[in-house]
Amino acid sequence: MLRIGLAMLQGARHEHEEALLASAMDLELDVEIVYLRSASDVDETIDSLVLPGGESTAMRKASTSEGLLDGIYSWMEHHSNRPVLGTCAGAILLAMPDGGRSPFIQAGISRNAWGRQRQSFEASVDVNLPLHESSNVRVARTADEFGHTPLAVDPLVNDGGETSFPGVFIRAPRFDTESVNCDVIARFGDEIVGVMDGSKCAVTFHPELTGDRRFHTWLLQQMLNQVPTN
Repeated sequence: MLRIGLAMLQGARHEHEEALLASAMDLELDVEIVYLRSASDVDETIDSLVLPGGESTAMRKASTSEGLLDGIYSWMEHHSNRPVLGTCAGAILLAMPDGGRSPFIQAGISRNAWGRQRQSFEASVDVNLPLHESSNVRVARTADEFGHTPLAVDPLVNDGGETSFPGVFIRAPRFDTESVNCDVIARFGDEIVGVMDGSKCAVTFHPELTGDRRFHTWLLQQMLNQVPTN
């Protein structure tokens, strides 16, 4: 049983859960989604983390009373090889942690750099994600048995290309291209919109709002890499 810690701070938390469960079904894996609401929930048995989107300042304030972010950062410092997926505001938390901690991804980032809510948009993103081949991995873009209905992405966004990914940008942050010192795994034109630093993956868009499960499949496959074999 693989245990995935899901930070219950803000944002599309349940959409992440449903995407993870759908990917686990594709890969024929047993997983448990652990809701993280306080530092005490983040223990040694957690195999990976998902940091969802939302408003990063509100997320930091909301976590203060129960020390959740502090617990998450301590877990990442002690388990640097365990995979973490951060989307939108989750990417900000990885790049700009509190308490004088070193960044968990070597990439500068700016909040709400694309503009306000009305500047949110959909666009095709070029993704180069290191997935292992498996006959059980599929990219689903229809509602699944968990009731997750993918966002109605413009058909032009899903152009059918092998690397094309439906990017959903909502009050999105922006990576500072000059400061990125890790692997680039997603681009929107000349813009870097996804990076990977070791076991940490951070994107400025919302893969959980679409039916494309590649990022959640990546997380599960990385978890499998950490499981000892006999």
